[in-house]
Amino acid sequence: MIRTLRGWQLVALSGLAGAVGAFGQAPYNFPALILAAMALAAFLFEDSATPRRALLVGAGFGFGYFAHALQWIVSPFMVDVARHGWMAPFAVVFLAAGMALFWGGAFWAARRLAPVRCWPLIPCWAGAELLRAYVFTGFPWASPAQSTVDVLAGQGLAWVGPHGMNTALVAAAVMIGTSAPWPLIRRYGQGVLAFVLAVPMVLGIARPDAALTDHTLRLIQPNAAQRDKWDPDKIPVFFQRQLDFTARPPAAGQPTPDLVIWPESAIPWSLHHAESALDEIAASAGTSQVALGARRVEGNRIYNAMVALAPDGAVAESYDKHHLVPFGEYMPFGDLLARFGIHGLAARDGNGYSAGPGAALMDFGPLGRALPLICYEAVFAHDVNAAPERPAFLIQITNDAWFGRAAGPRQHLAQARMRAIEQGLPLARAANTGISAMIDPYGRILRALPLNEAGFVDAALPAPLPPTLYARTGDLPITAALLLALLVAAVTRRRDV
Repeated sequence: MIRTLRGWQLVALSGLAGAVGAFGQAPYNFPALILAAMALAAFLFEDSATPRRALLVGAGFGFGYFAHALQWIVSPFMVDVARHGWMAPFAVVFLAAGMALFWGGAFWAARRLAPVRCWPLIPCWAGAELLRAYVFTGFPWASPAQSTVDVLAGQGLAWVGPHGMNTALVAAAVMIGTSAPWPLIRRYGQGVLAFVLAVPMVLGIARPDAALTDHTLRLIQPNAAQRDKWDPDKIPVFFQRQLDFTARPPAAGQPTPDLVIWPESAIPWSLHHAESALDEIAASAGTSQVALGARRVEGNRIYNAMVALAPDGAVAESYDKHHLVPFGEYMPFGDLLARFGIHGLAARDGNGYSAGPGAALMDFGPLGRALPLICYEAVFAHDVNAAPERPAFLIQITNDAWFGRAAGPRQHLAQARMRAIEQGLPLARAANTGISAMIDPYGRILRALPLNEAGFVDAALPAPLPPTLYARTGDLPITAALLLALLVAAVTRRRDV
């Protein structure tokens, strides 16, 4: 029956399946749905006799999935409607279409490699997700693996990382959704197989409680809406709010925080104009260390930085964000586009931010060394693996006010939790509008502040686990395995032909 569908009907059916699959991602969090939707896409692929029809299935499924999962992308454009509002619908359509091309290309390549077999879809689809994390600076947001952070399956991230988990999910979908060439499956039925593979997608995390250190961190959440953040009348309000939260005594019987963390771009002044503000911050912190986000200017370059303050308010250490947001913090071909008045959304000075040299650690004394991640950098597993040595914990500071009030911030939090699982490290997250959280090495949220609520949370810093397999190997093993599988598919195609 599928083969009788016209091209637009096939795209519509695939797109609907993809949109349903997106309910696996936050804020819905029904990961079994993404597996079911992917199995349906594999079924449609099997019944697609030509590469062209396979392309329509993959691209349609991808467009429906990404249009739903990434609908929050309109939010940054609505902060300044007069300047950027016209871009919002184009952003959703073009971003979803661009991501869908990866999946459509994977389905096309799989049918080209195997005119009658389905297993080559596994390395092609998983390989497309791997490419999506790297090419054009990468954008692995809303990967299938991202949906697993709340369930048992997500603990596999510590072993094989996000791309290994994507491969496992695609393999499960192909086994469930296509004809069973394996004797064991033919004997016991795909219904039993579907049940067995779905169990880890619905069971909760079964892990022991993470050990806690003697150190306490305070996470500050000022809740400065993006449209108000740079309002001259409101800047003092938000700054004073953060000072008050920093100076607030701990709850009865609780220790004084060892480290206070303010979010990304926590102060509106560039560091070289912020001496008095930094003095006030250090004074409000008392004996606690402070880390915060600020703009750092060096010559004619501007950096999105995280700084650690000395007790006297001087900058003791700084880290410059190195993985910038295209079209947000900088514009590709920015000098040319600036002539037409087109600038990045967060580029308040000049044509945007400059990138720092790369991943680096910051020393917080008795707490150990931490790997700083500024906002978008927590999306990339390979950026975390690029640390010069293993840190004691991860720090993410972010301004999720850009991401809206529902899906965006929650999906960003899910990615931070992925990084914790992959590395076996705790992660402290301070977000301007939320969700600020202390995350243990299994990706579980120990303490958190609700979205769009001002406040602070004191939380004990969990102890790190031993280095995970993924932390030791990175993406190389799964990349080699996918390339080998593609080679085998190419060789067997020649034999079949």
